[in-house]
Amino acid sequence: MMKDCLQFLIEPAKKLKIRLKESRKRVKLERKEPLVESQLFIMELARELNKICQRSNILGHIWTSEDIWPAGVCRDFIVEWAAVLEKRAQPRIILSDYQHEKPQKKDWKGHLLCMLEAGGECDMGPHKRVIMDWTRGIKSRPQPTVWPGEPVLMMLDDLEFQWKRGRLPNLLPAVELVMLAVMNADSPVKEDVTKQWLVRKQRSQKIDAVRYIPHSVWNWICDAAEDVTLDSDSANADLLISGDDKRMRYGLERREVPRCRRRFDGWWCAAGREGYASGRHYWEVEVGERDWRLGVAKASAKRQGFRSLTTDTGYLTLRLERGTDLKALTVPAAPLPRSLVPRRVGVYLDYELGQLSFYDAEKRSHLYTYNEKFTEELYPVFGTVEVVKDLVIRPADVRQPCLCPGPCLWN
Repeated sequence: MMKDCLQFLIEPAKKLKIRLKESRKRVKLERKEPLVESQLFIMELARELNKICQRSNILGHIWTSEDIWPAGVCRDFIVEWAAVLEKRAQPRIILSDYQHEKPQKKDWKGHLLCMLEAGGECDMGPHKRVIMDWTRGIKSRPQPTVWPGEPVLMMLDDLEFQWKRGRLPNLLPAVELVMLAVMNADSPVKEDVTKQWLVRKQRSQKIDAVRYIPHSVWNWICDAAEDVTLDSDSANADLLISGDDKRMRYGLERREVPRCRRRFDGWWCAAGREGYASGRHYWEVEVGERDWRLGVAKASAKRQGFRSLTTDTGYLTLRLERGTDLKALTVPAAPLPRSLVPRRVGVYLDYELGQLSFYDAEKRSHLYTYNEKFTEELYPVFGTVEVVKDLVIRPADVRQPCLCPGPCLWN
């Protein structure tokens, strides 16, 4: 009798295991790359978020395995979001069920071998538990479904549109957007989810960070457009400045100019006339194809001589060298892919948020972001070696046309 009972319990478990194995094989064949536990976990998370968040069916592209994401990206996603949720949880989420005991010193080789055999997945259990406990908590409420809001739905459509056209590496940002929407539903302070998403993505400088800026957010950035002009009294004597203070290039003859503290006398640079100590500001610059430098200089930054114009000396800039070498002048410098070299650069400053971002204004994509607590006035800074073609400060198109096909919901 006992044997029959055990057989009754074991058979369904065997069938479930076989079905799971077959499912994984099928997905592997469809994706033509090995699936790891973290990828399967995110597919399950997408299913759960679909149940929690009304009209978020875009996530179906993930759990039907139409989307592809590297294992490392999945692991980073899980660790990052577990940290966000754990920080928000009050009281702190207990990880006992999934917490792995630290290996004894004498067995560290065995533990390492275990991690290698498991593809490095065995240390992910605590992070996964944090995320799944959060989703279970949302689902257990009397009314578990969350309305994400029209802006979020339209941004999801926008992300899907760009992904299908190869402008996004994957749709994991769509999962993040839905997670933010669900988290925002719990918050007593109703913040704009789309702006939260933008800030989160721009603070990441990873190669697969989302570079595409959704239409509504791009218009919000452009709404901070400023009429920036060059300060001719700050321009290096080798630079020619146009009468409207909007153009500059290297001149063949050095000008006779009075010496002053705010003038660049080494590098071929000029500063903007107005400095900023608060608020949001945006300007665009047509840079051409030769070497250039754009960004901001702190009020205390020295402008004389040929000292390096880096974050150590009060400059937050992006620079192009030799026509292909694009880098952020941090210490050490942060090189950017050659494929990102722009012809027209958008510079966005949010002083209170401590954010200075650079965009390819033609492609409407993110290039790089500096994150810092600003404490002094910041001046736009411009540099060029062009002899024939001007570096030009252009007016920003405050309202860009939507790229979506058919009738536009944004305008």
